[in-house]
Amino acid sequence: MIYNKVINNLEKLKLDKMRSYLSTYIDEINKNNISFIDALYELTQKEIEFKEQRASEFNIKVAGFPFIRTLEEFDFNFQPSINKKEILDLKTLRFVEEKKNVILVGSSGVGKTHIATALGIEAAKKRISTYFISCHDLITKLNIAHQENRLKDALKTFNKYKLLIIDEIGYLPVDRNGANLLFQLIAKRYEKSSTIITTNQAFSKWGELFNDSILANAILDRLLHHSYIFNITGDSYRIKDIMAQMENISNVST
Repeated sequence: MIYNKVINNLEKLKLDKMRSYLSTYIDEINKNNISFIDALYELTQKEIEFKEQRASEFNIKVAGFPFIRTLEEFDFNFQPSINKKEILDLKTLRFVEEKKNVILVGSSGVGKTHIATALGIEAAKKRISTYFISCHDLITKLNIAHQENRLKDALKTFNKYKLLIIDEIGYLPVDRNGANLLFQLIAKRYEKSSTIITTNQAFSKWGELFNDSILANAILDRLLHHSYIFNITGDSYRIKDIMAQMENISNVST
């Protein structure tokens, strides 16, 4: 009777892991294999780990990542221009605590988005509010909000994330109004939270990209002031994979 009541209470409290393991630990206590207090500790620890895992999975799901990647999957040997130790240090997320930015510069396919996503996933796992969005989609959303007289709310939404990842700055042109909206967001986040940027354009070309050198300089000024900058000059992973496939086909043919 008491056992059933305990099970019901655990179910009402949504302590699912404790409920599923309770019978096992009662048996261990009865066999004198574990003390009551140790059993209680292990039961609560299992519940904490379960809830943390579920929270991490939820945070990753809602962050908008284009794919799931880790830094362990990144081939640093293929990209020798990257300082592996510096990238792995970012995995500690000190840069988020220090409210610093990470800027990844390089041509298409060199692994910028992979690194950005991997760092974002690490943050999401630690229950740090994280969001991933392409520059084009971000500006589109801000433009729509501006047209619907709710720009303030949209800026507030994107500003709430402790880590915001803006991918692919420079892949599509940005008009002056879009540049102004992006500047407003970057200015709000300046020295208050962290932003990861990936771009295929050298900073010297941002004036052309945004069709306004003054706005471009204002954006760069706030992004670069407290930031870790990585210029990736290696070859494209996509080309590497295609070349490997072609080589395999050639070997099979011969």
